[in-house]
Amino acid sequence: MNFRLLMSGLFIAGMTTSALADEPINTGPFGDVAIKGYDTVAYFTESRAVKGSSEFAYDWFGTPWHFNSAENRELFKSDPTKYAPQYGGYCTLGVGLGANASENIDPVNSWRIIEGKLYFISDPTGAEMLDHPEGETVIAKADANWEKTKPLATKDYSN
Repeated sequence: MNFRLLMSGLFIAGMTTSALADEPINTGPFGDVAIKGYDTVAYFTESRAVKGSSEFAYDWFGTPWHFNSAENRELFKSDPTKYAPQYGGYCTLGVGLGANASENIDPVNSWRIIEGKLYFISDPTGAEMLDHPEGETVIAKADANWEKTKPLATKDYSN
């Protein structure tokens, strides 16, 4: 897929969402739990999306995070920034565009771990794009734009 076409389409789609992240952690438009309740540690330890449980919840940055096991919860508690997704779990492409920090992510099919960091995207096509050289450009732009799009927080939890 043409990178410019993809970015143009995402820009237009992103214009329907807020320009700034309302919260430091993405809980989705109707949620109250980080990254739609998926266990962020499982992406690293099992290489797949695993739904977490409120039984193994941990509050970080004023947001509950759900885990699939007590072991995963303890791993997260010991080093949250190692396991937390980049950009608070908002869409990497949206943040890269600087136009929005889209809550609309697909935590099952649209994620990547790149150089030890977890990234979420709104759709599988965008996630595949991160596997190509232009993915480095998008991440670099997202890194630069995150300071403008993230809400004020007492701690730096990105990158």
